[in-house]
Amino acid sequence: MPKVIYLDNNATTAVAPEVRAAMEPFLGDLYGNPSSIHTFGGQVAKHVGRAREQLAHLLGADPSEIIFTSCGTESDNAAIRSALATSPDRRHIITTRVEHPAIGSLCRALAQPGPGRTHYRVTELGVDAHGMINLADLEKAIDDDTAIVSVMWANNETGVLFPVEEIGAICRRRGVLFHTDAVQAVGKVPLNLTKLPIDMLSLSGHKLHAPKGVGALYVRRGTRFSPFIIGGHQENNRRGGTESVPLAVGLGKAAELAEKNMPLEQTRIRALRDRLEKGLLATAPNALLNGHPTQRLPNTTNISFEYVEGEAILLMLDQHGICASSGSACTSGSLEPSHVLRAMGVPFTAAHGSVRFSLSLYNTQEEIDTVLEVLPPIIRRLREISPFGREKLSAVK
Repeated sequence: MPKVIYLDNNATTAVAPEVRAAMEPFLGDLYGNPSSIHTFGGQVAKHVGRAREQLAHLLGADPSEIIFTSCGTESDNAAIRSALATSPDRRHIITTRVEHPAIGSLCRALAQPGPGRTHYRVTELGVDAHGMINLADLEKAIDDDTAIVSVMWANNETGVLFPVEEIGAICRRRGVLFHTDAVQAVGKVPLNLTKLPIDMLSLSGHKLHAPKGVGALYVRRGTRFSPFIIGGHQENNRRGGTESVPLAVGLGKAAELAEKNMPLEQTRIRALRDRLEKGLLATAPNALLNGHPTQRLPNTTNISFEYVEGEAILLMLDQHGICASSGSACTSGSLEPSHVLRAMGVPFTAAHGSVRFSLSLYNTQEEIDTVLEVLPPIIRRLREISPFGREKLSAVK
């Protein structure tokens, strides 16, 4: 088995050793319920509070604005459903065609009519060839019936960064709630929610070196909120259910590490991403970059290799121990081309051959150089056996 070169960090990340160490006591002796009134439980509650402070510091928020959840999908659902519940006279949701399924699938489900169900109207804004939305389209789409605008901060497939500050300003001016799915952005780009017109923000622990099974929802102080999970008084009566102390502590530690390592995201990791990207575009003929050339996450590149299948590329990379993705981990089991690339107008011959590489602070230059050595011959070999690729190669000759 070859050594694993893991370049699929937008799907999930390795749990940092420091995070594992921080969690360990709460998987052993410190097992008390943080809601208990006795000292044994109370001491555990203090650690949950500390984790909330660590996460709030990363976000530039107040700890009281943080709700621990199970994942980004729950946070997204909680934000959208809360906006609808607290504005029952408004039935319009605005989002984009390139959202993660946690938003896209939910909005389409809410738009489906049915007996005994409230029917909502959904506007999905389009994007240009670089994956960017037109702010004039957003302004035009908002009306008196709009309950919430939900636009992701960073696209999970292309890494494209949306202008959330400008989007939030438009929403605030029009008196509409603004939610952003920041699952891919948190820990990779600087955030200061105190200064940004964002009402709710979703994040997920396993995207920033915390375990799977924990996330958070930021809700700006003063924003009306209706709980998604009904139960006890936990999370200041905003999410029922006994807190998972080890996971909350792990997310807090991961947030602390992310803040410390932010300069590395913008320098070393970006440099490795650029080295990989430029090398592949230079050595693999008919390779196309998907997404905005500059307004992107520092760790992400999405490249289409025309006239070959992305799944075949991934299988051959896997034989060399190289892990990448053909798109979102939540949809890569589908044979359909990426909905993000389709929305961007990427040609069919390229959309099927797209590969996403997403790096982390654990990647090295040696790993990147190995990919640059291994991948171009794979593309040439696949083109030689592809009827479309042979036609293209013949035309070039």
